[in-house]
Amino acid sequence: MRYHILTTDYDGTLAEDEMVSEATLQALVRLKATGRTLILVTGRELYQLQLIFSEYTIFDLIVAENGALIYDPRTLKKILLGERPPEAFIQALKDQGIPLSVGEVIVATWEPHQQLVLEAIKAAGLEHQLIFNKGAIMILPPGVNKATGLHQALKELHMSEHNTVAVGDAENDNAMLQAAECAVAVGNALPQLMANADWTTKGQRGEGVAELIGQMMRDDLAMLDTKLSRHYLEIGEKIDGAEFKISPYGNNILLAGTSGCGKTTLAAAFIEKLIKGKYQFCLIDPEGDYQDLAGAITIGDGSHAPLIDHVVRVLSIPAENAIVSFLAIPLTERPVYFKKLQVALSALRKQSGHPHFIIIDEAHHLLPKDNTESFNDFPEDFTNVFAITTQPALLCPDFLKRINIMLAMGETPAQQIAEFAAISGDALALPDLPELHKRDVLVWQKETCGFTVINGIEPGKFLMRHKRKYASGDMYANSFYFTGPAKRLNLKANNLMIFIQMAAGIDDETWLYHLHRHDYSKWFLNAVKDPKLSRGAEAIENNEPNADLSRKAIFSLILNRYTLSA
Repeated sequence: MRYHILTTDYDGTLAEDEMVSEATLQALVRLKATGRTLILVTGRELYQLQLIFSEYTIFDLIVAENGALIYDPRTLKKILLGERPPEAFIQALKDQGIPLSVGEVIVATWEPHQQLVLEAIKAAGLEHQLIFNKGAIMILPPGVNKATGLHQALKELHMSEHNTVAVGDAENDNAMLQAAECAVAVGNALPQLMANADWTTKGQRGEGVAELIGQMMRDDLAMLDTKLSRHYLEIGEKIDGAEFKISPYGNNILLAGTSGCGKTTLAAAFIEKLIKGKYQFCLIDPEGDYQDLAGAITIGDGSHAPLIDHVVRVLSIPAENAIVSFLAIPLTERPVYFKKLQVALSALRKQSGHPHFIIIDEAHHLLPKDNTESFNDFPEDFTNVFAITTQPALLCPDFLKRINIMLAMGETPAQQIAEFAAISGDALALPDLPELHKRDVLVWQKETCGFTVINGIEPGKFLMRHKRKYASGDMYANSFYFTGPAKRLNLKANNLMIFIQMAAGIDDETWLYHLHRHDYSKWFLNAVKDPKLSRGAEAIENNEPNADLSRKAIFSLILNRYTLSA
């Protein structure tokens, strides 16, 4: 289920002439019975709402005073998100004969008094703002609106805007609607709100809300997905220069390709898109490769297996991302451990809708072809899995049958696709393809049965797998060896920092021998897996014949991207 929360305005949306119809109330009851959460967001003061709407306890939380106050009907707990203006300011408005309603934070009046209010704010030296609502004027602390109130309410519930549908009718609802994943306007909404909404109901007020609820219960608003393109995640660029994007919900993605083909770069860029979009992810890391990834909490290490309860606690907070390291778990035990973790993640998703993505690196370690039960505990609607592997044939067939987007990279992408199709049972007929370059991605989408060639995105901030190992650890068989032209040397540089130390001490003949052979750029690309560092080194190899100058230039490239504390 994608949408776990319905948040609605009161006047003009849920209610007509201050009253909520019995039919609308019953629709709310039916929606809540599906396990969804209800949040009421209103410009009214709380006591006013309670006087006219005795059924307010149907809502899990109430955001009153246009975002300034949060109330829990079960515990009676209140949270104020700002302070009321000074009494001297309020009295100054009264002295001018301006009619006022004063809440715990909000001060409200009506048009056409806005100019007098603005002059009073300026005279008092306040930073308060005016928010309009169909003729009403609300005076609130800076930054307080329905969006900030909704955000705090969701934070209290450990839920996410990405699992939220918001519905409203007036100017002050716009911030709330734009904060939610899906924005809906009722049929009587102001034209500017309809223009900004993803969908406008045919019904007005409560009938419109009931219409929305009915659609949520029928298909979880799947029919609106194509209208939510502002949330789509970019994966690359098509040959014609257009962006290639995918929906953030409903896809199981397989990224396949041999080592050194750029899978890590593409995966890192995708993770960066998730972080930027505030989509929560859980990254399963079988080899301890992502422990230094910014924007996530690492659970487990080389000595300690990750505790599943700890993973769930971290991911229960939507603002946190988790990297789950399987490094301490023996290879033969990883599928069983992953099965336990996936059951826990499935339960968390059923309750809250997040984590929004589960990323499985080296997926063949966790979902091997000879372990067909590994994936069977996921319900049929369990989606948003992004799996990375070197070879589809290594994976559990049941998992492959659930893939609806495949990204193939490397020297033989068509072969990767064919291998996948032979196991998944999908009938795929490859069209005539243009010449593919090394970093191109061949994309297959099940929905369209179509193929697209894209140039994969690169992360804006370099999220480098193995970064600490490359900088100061041990790269083992991937180490660099200084031999010189006569092969008299056999100096092993097992990381980048040692490479710099050794390169600074070797003779010019040895340095230039490797420089002219392009050994440095090849090592950076194939062993360090850093295309940008490789391109920079290749430019130096091509253009700088001087030993001292080329040394300094390559050292500078390395140190600009890697440090001992990286």
